[in-house]
Amino acid sequence: MIIARVAALVLATCGALSAFADEGEWGRYAVDGRRSGYTYAASETRAMQDDEFENPGSIWLAKGEDLWGTVEGSKGKSCASCHGDAATSMRGVGARYPVVDEKRGKLMNVEQRVNLCRVGAMGAAAWPTESEALLAMTTFVKHQSLNMPVSPVVDGAAAPFFAKGKAIYETRRGQLDLACVHCHEMNHGNMLRAQRLSEGMSNGFPAYRLKWQALGSLQRRMSGCMRDVRAEPYPDGAEEYVDLELYLAWRARGLPVETPAVRN
Repeated sequence: MIIARVAALVLATCGALSAFADEGEWGRYAVDGRRSGYTYAASETRAMQDDEFENPGSIWLAKGEDLWGTVEGSKGKSCASCHGDAATSMRGVGARYPVVDEKRGKLMNVEQRVNLCRVGAMGAAAWPTESEALLAMTTFVKHQSLNMPVSPVVDGAAAPFFAKGKAIYETRRGQLDLACVHCHEMNHGNMLRAQRLSEGMSNGFPAYRLKWQALGSLQRRMSGCMRDVRAEPYPDGAEEYVDLELYLAWRARGLPVETPAVRN
């Protein structure tokens, strides 16, 4: 009964794909029939992202650049002490993460890697999830791969994590009994109330959302989706989020890294 009501709401508010969804050629923002969330945004939102002076995510990017050279912790080091020029050392990182840390036997995203370096190499405290500093540094690191195609490794040691992420993506949950696939594969381009559903690509995160009036992580966006279907989100930093992040990176394969993207 709940599913029927949700389906009726979607169909009543959207119908067929709009002319906007078929508009023009999207160049690098469309690969093998898959499209970035950039193509589902309003023209004003796309223009905001494209202009480095207008893109509000640039505030976090600049802060991340400052933090890169900031000495912290008991070992008297900064990120630059070990990694030098981020434009060189971090190029490609945002395109391939999350990756398996074989020494620890776990899948790690950029945020976790940053904190591992802070604690181990710098003797500094880990930054809390969704803190301004961690968002800034993650944005700065991922930005070094701007416009590079997303290219995660999902086989070998990553295969079990990929499988778990795929299962999470396809599992119905919450009072609305919906899975990610129902919105982002079966109804992308349609309107759900005032929101146009995208294909749920992750290539722009961390991203500035107009709804939030702030920059936020992919984990925050996934938690929001779970709340939207009236489900209980995973705890902050949960392994399930990282597994899902790998699956989403695979779905976005070939699309460009846009961090910091601007989304509705």
